[in-house]
Amino acid sequence: SKQRMGQTFVQGTRVPVTVVKAGPCLVTQVKHQEKDGYWAVQLGFGEKRTKHITKPMKGHLKGAAQGKTTTRFLREVRFKDEPEFKVCDVVKVSSVLKPGDVIAVTGTSKGKGFAGVVKRWGFAGGPRTHGQSDRLRAPGSIGQGTDPGRVRKGKKMAGRMGNERVTIKNLQVVSVDEEAGEVMVSGPVPGKKGDLLMVVKIASGSLSDLKQEEVQPQIQEGEPEEEGNESGEKPEAANEGEQKPEKEEKDNG
Repeated sequence: SKQRMGQTFVQGTRVPVTVVKAGPCLVTQVKHQEKDGYWAVQLGFGEKRTKHITKPMKGHLKGAAQGKTTTRFLREVRFKDEPEFKVCDVVKVSSVLKPGDVIAVTGTSKGKGFAGVVKRWGFAGGPRTHGQSDRLRAPGSIGQGTDPGRVRKGKKMAGRMGNERVTIKNLQVVSVDEEAGEVMVSGPVPGKKGDLLMVVKIASGSLSDLKQEEVQPQIQEGEPEEEGNESGEKPEAANEGEQKPEKEEKDNG
C-alpha cells in the first residue's frame, strides 16, 4: 500500500521516492495446473478482524487465519512452473526485491470528478478576444456534417476524470527495509495514501542507472561578482604595455 512521498540521495544525486508498504505477505492458496489450468499463488496482505468477513471467506482463509485477525486483501500471482510456496508461508520483501531492481507498479489513480476538456485532455480552449467571453474553455466542434452524421466513438469530451487502473513501468527500487516491510521506489506511483498497489519485478538493475538530476546553484541577491578565468584570476582590462591608438586627425596641417 502507498505510504508517503519524500526524497533521498543516491551517490550525490537527489531522487524523489515513494515509500510503499509491501509486506509481509501470507500465502493463502496455491493453484495447480491439473486442477485450475495454471500455476499461481494467492497472497494475502494487511489485517482485518475475522468477525467482519463472510462465512465463505472464513472457510477459504481457514488455514491462513491468525487468531482474531486475517488478511484484508487477496491478490494472485501467476507462475510458469510449479511454485515452491505452500499455504501459510510468509513472503518477505527482501526475498523478492533488492536495491536497483526495475519494477512496475499498478494502482488506481486519484478520482478528479467531472472535468472539462481543458483539464481532462489538455485542450487549448477558444479565443479570448472579439467578445467571446464564454468560449474560453469550450470544446469546440465535435464532428463533421451529414457525413458521417454522428459523433465518432472515442471522441475526447468532458466527463469523469481519474479513478482508473494505471500502471507505471520502469521504476527502480532505491532501498528495502526488511523490518518495516517497506520499499523506496523512485518517482511517484498512482493512488492516494493507503491505496492498494501491485508491485511486479521486471528485471534486475543497479542504482547507477538512475537519472542524475543537476543541482541548480544558489544565486544571492546583490551586486554581481566579476567573473574570473580558468586560473581563478580576474581578467585585466588591458595590458600595461599596450596603448589605445589615437584617432587620426582629419586635417594634416
